[in-house]
Amino acid sequence: MSANAGSNDPIIHPTATIGSNVEIGPWSIIGPEVVIGDDCKIGSHVVIRSHTKLGKGNQIFQFSSVGEDPSDLKYKGEASLLEIGDNNTIREGATIHRGTEVGGGITRIGSDNLFMPYTHVAHDCIIGNHIIFSNNAAVSGHVEVDDWAILAGFSGVYQFLKIGAHSFIGGLTHVNMDVPAYVIVNGTPPTARGVNSTGLERRGFSKEAIRAIRQAYKVLYRDGKTTDQALSEMQQMVEEHPEIQLMVDSVRVSTKGITR
Repeated sequence: MSANAGSNDPIIHPTATIGSNVEIGPWSIIGPEVVIGDDCKIGSHVVIRSHTKLGKGNQIFQFSSVGEDPSDLKYKGEASLLEIGDNNTIREGATIHRGTEVGGGITRIGSDNLFMPYTHVAHDCIIGNHIIFSNNAAVSGHVEVDDWAILAGFSGVYQFLKIGAHSFIGGLTHVNMDVPAYVIVNGTPPTARGVNSTGLERRGFSKEAIRAIRQAYKVLYRDGKTTDQALSEMQQMVEEHPEIQLMVDSVRVSTKGITR
């Protein structure tokens, strides 16, 4: 890296690729093999460490650290990547790490997400689209978060877990098992509290669809059935209410068990 002595200009590595109409604030550092897509805005004092690809229209606020080495004792300096889609907002002090060889070598983040101040995405995570990480929310390594999920302030997710689409994790909740699609999880210990109906209404789900999802939740959580029995009954509901398939699939792929 190079910069004029005493300059407040950003420091940009010669192997970095910067798209058109990109703004990079003073004292920021753009490291080796970084690609920044068109129309991105990088604030002051931002570090994009290395081997990171950003799509178009992303905005990164001051003091964020993006594409840093993973904080994993197994990491020994091997090449690893971070890929970020389009139109994400990464607020002050957020941290996002690259992958590890053990985890496939890459951390992936989709598009249209909001990472509020001091949020953290650890190595090898897969983050979907339209997701909100509220202040200080954090996910450990190898976590998957599906589209439209919301993690409220100071919530945390243990390693290797899956957070289903349209789910809601309450503030100060530390999730230690998978969360099915549409489900609200809150409290200590974390407990399933119902369906994220408010979120579904905001996203245009019909009243009929929400009623069906609530009925599927009842089958899964309230009718005293085994998981296999509940899944069998829920699958029969899918033909009339296809929205339920998302919940069925999120339970089927669980390897850690679902939050009860």
